Amino acid sequence: MGDNAVTFPPQPDPAVQETSFAADTSPPSERDNSIQNDVGRNGYGSIPERSTAPAEEGRKRPSTRALAPDLLRGLLMVLMALDHNTMALKSWAHGTAIEGEADGVVVHEWNRPIAIVIRTLTHLCAPGFTFLLGMGLVYFGRSRTNLGWPAARMARHFLLRAVALTGVTIVMGLAVSAGQIWFLNIVLFALAVDYLLAGLLWLVISKTEQSLAYFLLRMLPEKAEDDPTEPLLQDREGMEGAIAPDRTIIRAADISWHVHNALLLALAVVAIWWNVWLSPTGGHCRHEQLPSASASWENTSEGGIWWRIWFHAVQSPHVVSGFPPMAWLSFAVLGLLYGRVILARSWTQKAIVAGNALSAAAFAVVFVLTRLLPGFGNLSRGCLQMSEQREHPDTNQYLVSVPSFFYIIKYPPDVAFWSFTMAGNLLLLALFGLIPSRIASRIKVLLVYGTSALFFYVLHIFLLFALAVPVIAWLGHPVKDNDPWTGEPAVGVDQLWAFFGNWAVVLAILYPLCRLYGNFKRTREPDSIWRFF
Repeated sequence: MGDNAVTFPPQPDPAVQETSFAADTSPPSERDNSIQNDVGRNGYGSIPERSTAPAEEGRKRPSTRALAPDLLRGLLMVLMALDHNTMALKSWAHGTAIEGEADGVVVHEWNRPIAIVIRTLTHLCAPGFTFLLGMGLVYFGRSRTNLGWPAARMARHFLLRAVALTGVTIVMGLAVSAGQIWFLNIVLFALAVDYLLAGLLWLVISKTEQSLAYFLLRMLPEKAEDDPTEPLLQDREGMEGAIAPDRTIIRAADISWHVHNALLLALAVVAIWWNVWLSPTGGHCRHEQLPSASASWENTSEGGIWWRIWFHAVQSPHVVSGFPPMAWLSFAVLGLLYGRVILARSWTQKAIVAGNALSAAAFAVVFVLTRLLPGFGNLSRGCLQMSEQREHPDTNQYLVSVPSFFYIIKYPPDVAFWSFTMAGNLLLLALFGLIPSRIASRIKVLLVYGTSALFFYVLHIFLLFALAVPVIAWLGHPVKDNDPWTGEPAVGVDQLWAFFGNWAVVLAILYPLCRLYGNFKRTREPDSIWRFF
């Protein structure tokens, strides 16, 4: 191609998904009521939305917003509140097994059936938030690139958001523990670090993808009809009417795009497998091991925590971290990959739904393999020592009962957890994508929660624990399991009508507050800290 400069044309502005695990756009009630007829970039079912760009950007543009991710995020918020309701009311042990779901922990007793069902469903939450975080970074990065933001400004934005989320983590920990716990990481710190790392990774990929394409242009054989002055297609849609497609240029861009996607997939796989590789016991349990001898939730001196906290769950009198950031990075990387594929071309809604369903099926196959091959991707090898395992000592521990089949390790996530939760989240995206836009836009409860997710998260913790005080005083009685915070015999509420009633009241209180906050934050400038929530 000689020494001619190769340039990338500006791309249409896609929907922006930009907060930690929330989206930054107007709430559903403020959106245009008209529905675009063609799907194109409006996959999942989407609706037109007016740009909220500041005045200095010089113009307002219509943009579109995908609804399925918001609906999924809203549903995950609802499920998360259900999970945390268990802890607030001290209803039962926080896990499918009484002793927990940690690496290298022997379990001897299943939780009650309703607890197993709730916990299995809520396993989808943290992976879903982190996956949507990575996906949103691609939307955000493409949108801000089209607004002229340089890489340094975006990197600064990623860092500021990570610092803000870490600050919220510290404040919440001090508030919830009345100052006893200095650092309580129950997910936000992991999201903060993974947001920063995934954002920087996106910037690197954006640069190297172009560089590799430039290099390939010089290496690929040039055809006589090629015009060396044509711009290289960053968006591989063809853009009819803009330029005549140059096959060599398109081929170079395609190869570079596929290479980077393959690298992202490889990184996602490595980033989940290193949880197995770095396990102190390799995920093995000894029969004589006591449940308290956890290889994952290790009681560590304060000085040793700060290097362990990145890959391992740790606990000390002043630092409690159940979500090591590097252990959850794989989900954010998968989100980056997913976002790149979605924005690569104008997929039809049917194609996106089919792609989500096929991807869910692929992850489901991996999960089944972890059940059939106990040595493949599990951090609970030999850890299931229930009555059914003792009755069938020579049988695969995961195949002797339904609860055993679905027992997965969350602290840190193993490959079984990774594949099960990704299959579930992608299946939900496929199901939400089947809902017509006109109907999806009317599911306002999930959309309001999904577009004010961090605000919801912070507020629901305090509401749940505040309301639990009078509820426990009224209905509390000694329950079977110990207090999850102190380990002492607990007084809690395990009546199902009270359990689900408390959860419903909190959701009802949060809906108008989240809606008001959504209306407020859309009036803020793009860099406003209020948009982080």
